[in-house]
Amino acid sequence: MVKSKIGTISAILLTLSIAVSYITSSLPRTFINETKSAALLNIIYITVVVLFIIILFCKLFEKFPGLDLLDISKFLGGNILKNIVGGFFIVYFTISSSIMLRNFCEGLVVVYYPLTNYIFVILTFIISIYLVNKLSFNATINTSSIVFPLVLLSSILLFCGNLDNFSFRRIYPIIGDGFYNTFILGLKNIGAFGGICYLYFLPPMLKEPQKFKKIAIISVISTGLFILLCVGTLLFMFSFFITADEIMPLFSAARYIEFGSFFQRFESIFLLIWIISFCCFLSITCKFSAHIFNKMFNLSDIKPILNIIVLLIFGLSLLPQNYAIANFLETNIYRYLRIAVGFILGITILILANLKKRKVGDKN
Repeated sequence: MVKSKIGTISAILLTLSIAVSYITSSLPRTFINETKSAALLNIIYITVVVLFIIILFCKLFEKFPGLDLLDISKFLGGNILKNIVGGFFIVYFTISSSIMLRNFCEGLVVVYYPLTNYIFVILTFIISIYLVNKLSFNATINTSSIVFPLVLLSSILLFCGNLDNFSFRRIYPIIGDGFYNTFILGLKNIGAFGGICYLYFLPPMLKEPQKFKKIAIISVISTGLFILLCVGTLLFMFSFFITADEIMPLFSAARYIEFGSFFQRFESIFLLIWIISFCCFLSITCKFSAHIFNKMFNLSDIKPILNIIVLLIFGLSLLPQNYAIANFLETNIYRYLRIAVGFILGITILILANLKKRKVGDKN
């Protein structure tokens, strides 16, 4: 599926592009709603926790150089376990894409198209994904590598352009609602690092597999800093509106930016960049799903599978009856699905495979 190998920088930007889709929608609002003034402290805390997990993750991968999670699952439990694990990730990728698509499109309807049915907005994205999926996997990755720096630049401008509107006193009390809410309940925010799920399938695609650990660690640290930047912008700007389920809060922050009397109303440019980035996320998710399906059944042509996955995403995105249900699914259900598949399932497979590898090695 991947005609040429992925470079180190492209792999890092690929992982960060996945995180952008979560961050530009409702993730910053969720952080602030749940941890209040301790949001920034919680982000630093969970970044350190995920960093320790990713170091363990890379250590477990060392025994299987150049292999991905499906190859390791086959070593551990044969084709049956390989297909079960692959099926879990395909379900996860399609559900995550559909929920994110629905929420993102609902936000666009509220912000720009109040008289348009959200189904037509979703269809626009579906058609875009269908056309993009006709390009190669590498073309999608290269596009993501170009788009993410623009997203990063927009986030930096969002922060710097609103400095005059900031009230840094909003970080007090630093520990928010207390130690338990910040450090115990706050652990569930590790789901913000959803890009970790894609790292499981990167090793065979890399030009330099020996740099996998470097890619994983830089991706986690960069994601943490990116979340910190976006959440900090909202925390310093607004005090109460976020608790009222404000749709696309970063877009609201963009409306306050003014660089003199000539450069005003930057939010449309920011939104355009985020839309392009979101399309890249959807395309990457589809192609990873098709890649997994191809490895499970060794197909000669994955284009029909790509089309089926696109239709599945479209159908699933229409299932929630309204935005409130879609937002509930993203905030309260999808987050735990991310943790269950991205952290618990993947790490468990790696640990068990390492134990088997050690046992087989001892016998030999």
